[in-house]
Amino acid sequence: MKVVTQVKLLPASAEDGGALAATLRACNRAANHASSVAFAKGLKRRNVLQREVYFALKADYDLGAQPAVRVVKKVCDAYATLKGNIRAGNLGREGSKRRVRAESKPIVFREDAAQPFDDRILTWNLDARTVSIWTVAGRIKHIPFVCSQQAMELLASRRGESDLVMRDGMFFLIATVDVPEPEQREPVGFLGVDMGIVNIATTSDGEVMAGRGLNRHRRRHRDLRQKLQRKRTKSAKRALKRLRRREARHAANTNHIIAKHLVTTAERTSRGIALEDLSGIRQRVTAKKDQRTRLHSWAFAQLGTFVAYKARRAGVPVVFVDPRNTSRQCSECRHTHRANRVTQARFVCRSCGTVLHADHNGSRNIAHRGDAVWKRGAVNRPRTGAS
Repeated sequence: MKVVTQVKLLPASAEDGGALAATLRACNRAANHASSVAFAKGLKRRNVLQREVYFALKADYDLGAQPAVRVVKKVCDAYATLKGNIRAGNLGREGSKRRVRAESKPIVFREDAAQPFDDRILTWNLDARTVSIWTVAGRIKHIPFVCSQQAMELLASRRGESDLVMRDGMFFLIATVDVPEPEQREPVGFLGVDMGIVNIATTSDGEVMAGRGLNRHRRRHRDLRQKLQRKRTKSAKRALKRLRRREARHAANTNHIIAKHLVTTAERTSRGIALEDLSGIRQRVTAKKDQRTRLHSWAFAQLGTFVAYKARRAGVPVVFVDPRNTSRQCSECRHTHRANRVTQARFVCRSCGTVLHADHNGSRNIAHRGDAVWKRGAVNRPRTGAS
């Protein structure tokens, strides 16, 4: 399977950093030119577009041969992704309006957008922890990079392109890595996971990962942003710039910790993991005004993605089930009624009298549905024979 890992570049001088930034600007300006040509002439295939713009990219934007080829591929990939999103309807609540806007103008790339580099224009030296990279100012050799020990181990299996990214004046390389994927084993049951805002995750074993700390962190950052935005001073703007993305990093770290714990628990007990398919929930749910911020900052999709890829690396099966009525159905007698959910945290079955924590009851229902889905063969079973 393919995973990505990130390293931070440490340019030795301001000139090297300026060369990297100038390279991103030149590549993205060239990408905008290629995008406008692709849109105007309907040239969305790589070979056809490359014949049309190749020499102009080299002459007008000071690109080498291979960087020009990477720019063309980047543009074609962007249009292919847009086409796929339009076909799949992944354009949000106002999908039809966004589709019209997307089809009525060419794709525009930011000047600091990521740029892919292949092995001809980017060389890794893992022993010395340096890279050699092409820039518009010439090739810069021996740029140091830093990363975790786990990332270094993954880089030994690096394949294909690496993306140069600039964030807040810092440069990063994001590399694609091939890691061996173990064969999925047959589970003896499923660990149901109920995802929510008050409790980020609750398992069918009764374990609750409370969201109180994360929600408090989000609220504190939201209040701080509002306070700084009202000041409108230069120091306040500097503080806003320094604090941006800190909340997102904290939320992602929390989701990583929870996902790792869920996968470890399922692996230790030889079970699979059953998650709710919550796609489109923000469009289906009507929230009060004071609850909209919490709903739209709920990173359930990120948590599901983290669980899915960590489970694949561990050989743990993951299934997504229909979430309808999981909070209203009794996990003991299967009686379903909206009155069963007394409060946010309390579930009392009107039929058999079962009393449970509401999220625990929901996670048990999810586990039952995951087991049923697996037994029906509604997921791709692991292949045990030769293809």
